[in-house]
Amino acid sequence: MEQLNPSHWKRPSGYSNGIAAEGRMIFVAGQIGWNHNCEFQTDDFVGQVEQTLHNTVAILAEGGAGPEHIARMTWYVVDKQEYLSNLEGIGVAYKRIIGSVFPAMALVQVVALVEDRARVEIETTAVVPI
Repeated sequence: MEQLNPSHWKRPSGYSNGIAAEGRMIFVAGQIGWNHNCEFQTDDFVGQVEQTLHNTVAILAEGGAGPEHIARMTWYVVDKQEYLSNLEGIGVAYKRIIGSVFPAMALVQVVALVEDRARVEIETTAVVPI
């Protein structure tokens, strides 16, 4: 994969402005912060982010992919300020679970998610080289 960050732009922090990739695409449906039994273990924002990222990695593994294949992520949060006030914890969890992978990303604040206890939902697209 190739990061697409114009050299005359300010360097993004934690993501890439664009990604170019070729290969087998894996689309991960929106994941939320519940476990494999569809049970929430916490209402803590960072805790739900951690579980959401673990869920994402587990689905990628089913398709023969890993975090290094992530090309795009879209994060949906119910409270932008909750996200912003937890950036340090989110960064620590992301680095531990995903590593130094900086896909193209978007963050969207939404009115609600389908599961009332969910604080975050993440959709992911990965590209595995053939």
